[in-house]
Amino acid sequence: EVQLQASGGGLVQAGGSLRLSCAASGFTFDDYVIGWFRQAPGKEREGVSCFSSRDGSTSYADSVKDRFTISSDNAKNTVYLQMNSLKPEDTAVYYCAATQRRSGWGTVFYLYYLGMEYWGKGTQVTVSS
Repeated sequence: EVQLQASGGGLVQAGGSLRLSCAASGFTFDDYVIGWFRQAPGKEREGVSCFSSRDGSTSYADSVKDRFTISSDNAKNTVYLQMNSLKPEDTAVYYCAATQRRSGWGTVFYLYYLGMEYWGKGTQVTVSS
């Protein structure tokens, strides 16, 4: 059974940092792309960052580039999202998701892909001004 468990959310002041974790189980890590998505109240869900452990490639939404970093611990099947210089507009429920790698797809495509196969429960991130 595929499971994705996100953790690490919380309340932080603007300019602060948080690190989210996504622990994955039930599938071969290298065969999947793991992504972080977020949804703020009244807004559509958006892709934040994606990671492919097969080749280490990453992608980021323009709104988080140079502030967020995605990484993994393959031995633990865990993907992290280090979020620095947080802004109030980063406030959202953050979800991790996974889908099988598609041949020829760069990780940037998964930011916009509507067919992510597996989703974890979200973790709330609130940034106060």
